This record gives sequence, C-alpha cells and structure tokens, in this order.
Amino acid sequence: MSDTTASTPLRVGVVGLGFAGTTALDAFSSLPGVEVVALAGQEDERLTHLAETRGVEGRYHDWEDLVARDDLDVVSVGVPNHLHAPIAIAALSSGKHVFCEKPLAPTGDLAQSMVDAARKADRVLEVAFNHRRRADVQFIRRYLDEHDIGRIYHARTSWRRRQGIPGLGSWFTNQAMAGGGPMIDLGPHMLDIALFLMDEPKVTRVSAVTYGELGRAGRGGRAAGATGGTRTFEVEDFASALLRLDTGGSIHLETSWASHSADEEDIAVELLGAAGGVRLFVRDYATDDTIRIYSDIDGVPATTVPTVHVPSGHHLKVIEEFLATIRSGAWADSYGDSALHRSRVLDAVYASAQQQQEVEVA
Repeated sequence: MSDTTASTPLRVGVVGLGFAGTTALDAFSSLPGVEVVALAGQEDERLTHLAETRGVEGRYHDWEDLVARDDLDVVSVGVPNHLHAPIAIAALSSGKHVFCEKPLAPTGDLAQSMVDAARKADRVLEVAFNHRRRADVQFIRRYLDEHDIGRIYHARTSWRRRQGIPGLGSWFTNQAMAGGGPMIDLGPHMLDIALFLMDEPKVTRVSAVTYGELGRAGRGGRAAGATGGTRTFEVEDFASALLRLDTGGSIHLETSWASHSADEEDIAVELLGAAGGVRLFVRDYATDDTIRIYSDIDGVPATTVPTVHVPSGHHLKVIEEFLATIRSGAWADSYGDSALHRSRVLDAVYASAQQQQEVEVA
C-alpha cells in the first residue's frame, strides 16, 4: 500500500467486469484525488475494452495478481458473491482498504471472516449499500430526526419484481455461487434501509418462507447473461420474513424476482409510528413523488406529499463517503460490522425457511 496523505491520490484496483464492477470503475474514475491503476477480470475482450476506454494501465486476468500489487490503497470487489470473501481478505491482509459489492458474503461466517480481517489489518471494509444514499431515503432520515412520529413499532419493506430473475442458469441462480436468490440479492438493500431509518436496532429472531415456483419451471426471467453458474435454478424466486427486533418492534421483509402479481418493479419501505407514519414507494426506479407522510392534524388524518427529486449517483455517494473515511484516518467503526449483522439476518431467514420454524439470529 502506498503512503497516503490528504493531498496524495488514492490508487485503486477494481476486480470485476460486470455491472457492479463497471459501475464502481466509473465511479472511482470520476472522482478527484483517485487513480484507477489496475483492473482484473476473466473476460479478455471486455477487460481490454474497459481498460482502454477508461484509461487503466494495469490489466489482469486473475484477481490474485492485482491484489499482489504493493502500490494500491484500495481494492474494489464487484464479482459473484462467493468470491467476495477470498478477494477481500487477501486485499485487507495486504494492507489495502476494500469496497465490496453487497452482500458482504454468501454466509454470515464468511462475512465474519472478512470483518475479522479488516479489524486485524486496521483497514476500512465498506459495502455498497447505495440505496440508503437515495435523496428520498435521506429526506426521510432527516424528517425522522426533526419530527417525532412516536415509537416506530413496525416496518414493511420490500423489493418486488414481476419477471426479473437476473439470468436463469447464471451464477445468480447457483446456490454455491450466490448463496440464495432475491433475499440475498435485493434483500440486503431493503434490510439496510429499514435498519438505517429505525436507528439500527438489532434483529433477534426470524420467521421466514421461501419459494421457487417460477424459477424452477424456467419462467420469470431471461436466459443466462451473467457468467458462471449452471443450467439449473437452485435458489428461491420469492421470500418473505418477519423480523423481531431488540426494541420490541418488528419488520416485514419481502423480496421477489418473479411472481404473478401487479408488481413490475417496485421498492417500498413503510414505517408505522405511534404518532405518525412514513412511506417510500419507488415504482420502476422513479425519481419523483416517492414519499408520503401520514399524521393527524387536529384529530383528522392527514397525508403530506413532500417534493423530493432523486438524481442518479447514489452509488457514487457511497464511494465518496468510503474515500472520505479513508482520508480522515479515523475508521475504528468502519470494519463492516453493520454489514455483518445484515448477513447474519439473511442467514437466519434461510435457516428459518428450511427448518420451517422461527430461529434466532447469531
């Protein structure tokens, strides 16, 4: 790792050539004080294209060769889920900060090993929870800070698709590579938003169900476009869970890649407070008219519709915050612990569905 001061560029290596990797590559490349100097991926033609169009000099077929460089400050990990832990641990152990695509890992135990490596190396481990950086989510967070809606006793949060399995037969639908279906793909974002808005309560117990009716029948998505995987559908396409919190409250978390329903593509979070409520509803990635605030005015139910525009760039925002943390030199609370808790919750969701009973979160 190179010596870093507030005035020296941070040198970044990006692993992954798909959507996640390319999004991170473009975000890092656009920021001042950052130099993307290395790129790794196994699709040679795309590696050459991305490196040439983004001006990246170092090109590697194997991630191990990129991580072995001693002149990098940051490694960005945007690859299939099962590769997050080995790449991140190797990078952290060699003194590099790590920006990792969600989920932290396919299992809580692997996520724990990543957090342990970050703490041992005293390096930042950040996860791409970019949706909490949306302008409307941030508006709700400020609203809750400034207005008392009473005790938030329940939240409903979901990300649902009518026909959106991301590559039938790709790594996304391979159990060993992905760790699960929409609950581990979309669920981390929705769980993160809910916990963020509720002031980070701990989930203690989970009762869940999962189904794979459409995916197993070869319906609900497009043919494999992502690399890797098998030709079989091994994960769920729908999951629903009731999460009990240490505050006495609860969260209903639902995710769907495919279902015969009215939902084409929507993201929703609803908070029920003793003195008011707030709802976020985003259909087809809408950028306006996404918030409703519910209250009583002189005993009469009232609905407020704030004007909040949501520009693109919330992925860039999380990377900016990640880099600012590195620049600050104060990252004692940035080893990935909150992301680890989210991984433990997802573990409990899958365990509950498999055991058909409520389970404790580790």
